[in-house]
Amino acid sequence: MPYHASMVKIKFPDRQTEAEALGFLAGRFSFKSFDDGITLVPETALAILAAQGIRFSVEGKPVYAQIVPTIRDSAPTEVQ
Repeated sequence: MPYHASMVKIKFPDRQTEAEALGFLAGRFSFKSFDDGITLVPETALAILAAQGIRFSVEGKPVYAQIVPTIRDSAPTEVQ
C-alpha cells in the first residue's frame, strides 16, 4: 500500500511497545517511522493494532512532507 491521504500519525507510549508494534506491522502493512516517535500507518491498521492489544495514540493526519518521500538532498554538491 503506498503512502497517501489515508495514512494516520500514531505514537506509542514507549520504545518497547513501538518495537513490538513495528515488528507486528512489518510484512502486513506499509508504514513509515520517524526519529521523534511518530509512525505513519494506514487507517486500516489501527483496528488491527488495537485488536492485538498494542497501545498507541492517534496524533492526526500527516503533513504532506511526511507522506511524500524526499527526492533530493537539500545540501549543494561540491563542484570540482
